Amino acid sequence: MGLQWRGAAFAGMGLAAVLIAGAAAAKDPPPRETPSGLPVPRYVSLKFDSVNARSGPGDDHRLLWVFHAKGLPVQVVAETAEWRRVCDSDGTLSWVHKRTTDGARTVIRTAAGAIPIRQAPHPGAPIDAYLAAKAPAGLDKCDNGWCRVQVGRVKGWVDAGAVWGANDAPQCR
Repeated sequence: MGLQWRGAAFAGMGLAAVLIAGAAAAKDPPPRETPSGLPVPRYVSLKFDSVNARSGPGDDHRLLWVFHAKGLPVQVVAETAEWRRVCDSDGTLSWVHKRTTDGARTVIRTAAGAIPIRQAPHPGAPIDAYLAAKAPAGLDKCDNGWCRVQVGRVKGWVDAGAVWGANDAPQCR
C-alpha cells in the first residue's frame, strides 16, 4: 500500500510539473517556424577558410566581403531554405550559404589581449593556457558566467563575458 501511495504522489507531482510548464509556455511567444526547423537566433560556426558574405540570400546578390576564418562563430538571425542571415562579432549582418556553416558552437575573444583558460570555473583556478585575441575556441557549455572551451588539446574555462558567441540574446538589431 505504501508503494501505491508513492506512485500516486509521484504521478501527481508529474502532472503538476506538466501544468506549470504548460502555463510558462503559454506566456512565451510561439517559436518562429524556420525552413531548417531550428531556432532563430542560434549560433553556428564557419566551416571553411573562405566564406562569401553577400548582401542578400543568393549568388546573384552583391559580394560584401569574404570571411577568412574557419571556425568563426556567427549568429543566425534569419534564414531561407538555402541561405542564412548571420551577425558576426563586429555586429555586421550578411548572408552566407548554409553549406558554409557548421552546427558546432565556437566562441572568439574580440577584445585585445589574451584571456586565461582555467582548470575550473572560478577566477582563482590554475591557468592551463591563454586564448589569444581573434582566436576561436570550441564551446562545450556555459554555466554561471563561465564557458568550458577547447583549443587543440587544451580544455578549460573562460569568463563568458570575455568571449563572443556565448550570449544567446540577439547580437545584431
